[in-house]
Amino acid sequence: MKSLFLMMFLSAATAASAGSLSVESPEMATGALAPAQFADMFGCSGDNVSPEVRWSGAPEGTESFVVTIYDPDAPTGSGFWHWVVADIPAGVDSLPAGAGSDPAKLPKGALAARNDAGVSGFLGACPPPGSKHRYILTVKALKTAKLGVPANATPAMIGFVSNMVKLDEASIVATGAR
Repeated sequence: MKSLFLMMFLSAATAASAGSLSVESPEMATGALAPAQFADMFGCSGDNVSPEVRWSGAPEGTESFVVTIYDPDAPTGSGFWHWVVADIPAGVDSLPAGAGSDPAKLPKGALAARNDAGVSGFLGACPPPGSKHRYILTVKALKTAKLGVPANATPAMIGFVSNMVKLDEASIVATGAR
């Protein structure tokens, strides 16, 4: 029984990672964050504007998407979630620049979750002086229309629940320094 479960699990994991979902962002296309994607606080002088995000190649059965921006290099011991949007309907294939600070730019039904600063929406980058951080933009295609998490769900909770129903994911990485 255990070996049957393991084979089923490995088959599902292989199928999910063999997808063709892709993601792009004009503001991250050079491999570096644009100045507008930096915070306007903590000594940084950016515009705190979430980047435009476009994706394609969602697998059959996709019912929703999750978009995140995560900094694994933040000096917190657990990284820093800058932006988490869940419950993006399957018919949507992009988010415009600034959607992280203007809920009217998000698709109807999307959940703008709290970032690691505890506020809903996007918080721009602001790495400590002299350090270069990676900012990972990820889009996940999910097999459920709604995650069913509370409106105040943490990024960790959304990550956990979305990984349980993930069909595919795609990421790009840009760096930022000051």
